[in-house]
Amino acid sequence: MEHQFWFAALLNKLFGGAVTLLLVKLGLPPIHPSHPIPSYVAEEILVGLIIVAGALILRSSLSVEKPGKFQLLMELVVGFTQNMAEEVVGEGGRPYVALVGTLGIFIALCNLMGLIPTLDSPTAHGAVPLGCAVVVFAHYNYQGIRHHGLLGYLKHLCGPMLAIAILMFPVEVFSNVLRLLSLSVRLWANMLVGGMLENIFTSLIPIALPAIFMALHAFESLLQAYIFMILPLLYISLATAEEH
Repeated sequence: MEHQFWFAALLNKLFGGAVTLLLVKLGLPPIHPSHPIPSYVAEEILVGLIIVAGALILRSSLSVEKPGKFQLLMELVVGFTQNMAEEVVGEGGRPYVALVGTLGIFIALCNLMGLIPTLDSPTAHGAVPLGCAVVVFAHYNYQGIRHHGLLGYLKHLCGPMLAIAILMFPVEVFSNVLRLLSLSVRLWANMLVGGMLENIFTSLIPIALPAIFMALHAFESLLQAYIFMILPLLYISLATAEEH
């Protein structure tokens, strides 16, 4: 039985019975029926609630004349994301700022949660990065279909030359599947291995070294969040690009 922090225990107390019943009906009985909601799921739910609460607080305290520190911080994040979107996608990149920015904040907070004693980074569990990657995969393909139309997007995947379309189409489909895997595996592997190394070395040398690994963890957390922001923009750019 895995260790559960207070929020996971609360969710299982409130919703555990209903979740277990639903999973059983779906043919996916949980390993531990008394607490079917694992800690990493509770942790990502908590991150989602923190983001929603932060958005509500920010909305209620917006000010043009006297912006608070939180507002200034979020304006920096939004400006950074807008500049990134315009550089990667071009002038049409602004509509994607909300999705990419939210993903970046969510992943950064999930990664940084591992710095809190007794908690782990939810992104060190494969299901969380995979879920985020599926959202990206669905979104950029949707944008490609929306931009070109269904037949136009399929033609886009066939490449610029009809003569090699029979070769290009399966290559492009395989490449798209690899993007899904690379997005999820890159984040999962980095956070999993980073957390393992941090635990091993800090247990061997508990003086000074933990502070160094915490700094590295924070840097890696923000770096992986940045990568998960810029790659979706790149994929959207490729999906919506016009053939020349």
